[in-house]
Amino acid sequence: MKIQCLQHVPFEGPAHLAIIARDRGLTLERTRVFDGEELPGTDDFDLLAVMGGPMGANDEAAYPWLAAEKKLIERSIREGKLILGICLGAQLIADVLGARVSRNRHREIGWFPVRRGAEAGSCATGRALPASFYAFHWHGDTFDIPAGGVRIAESNACRNQGFVWEDRVAALQFHLEATPDSVRALLGNCGDELDGSEFVQSREAILDFRHVHDCNSLFETILDQLAFQG
Repeated sequence: MKIQCLQHVPFEGPAHLAIIARDRGLTLERTRVFDGEELPGTDDFDLLAVMGGPMGANDEAAYPWLAAEKKLIERSIREGKLILGICLGAQLIADVLGARVSRNRHREIGWFPVRRGAEAGSCATGRALPASFYAFHWHGDTFDIPAGGVRIAESNACRNQGFVWEDRVAALQFHLEATPDSVRALLGNCGDELDGSEFVQSREAILDFRHVHDCNSLFETILDQLAFQG
């Protein structure tokens, strides 16, 4: 399997996805869109992984490459590719599928519980989620669920934490791919967003990595359901 990872900033890379690819002998290529690298063609990958970033899905004026990236996501969906979107990546997928992306009521940063959505049982990826689990979060925006999408997860701070579309497109607002290194990188580059609000943890709490192993294991399970049908 060939995985193409779209990276929006230097400090939000594939994280545990790179470890999975290495351990399973999969091909993982990165396109650093922030650095002007040319986007791949849809023949260049089997799975498109669209990573996070501090910009918004609607910030095309400030980040013109977002428009071309959305076209690639749209082509990939039309051509039946497997797609995984994380945080900003999930918001971009929602936008391409015609759903609204907007400011969430709460900023959500840190390790917070996520609940499986009531509709999750209607798709394989949703069924892979436990009833409740901890995930890493770092976002201020949210998305509506697009037409045909199945809402698979929610949290107290954000009702729409994930959706699946046609069993081959998964959009996750949260970060199950997070590793200690990726979390430290976010803190180093976006730590000014720790404003002490209700769903924003302290630096000390964020650096408590007790949930990393379980998150990564669940990430592998979701990837298996999405890409390998379990």
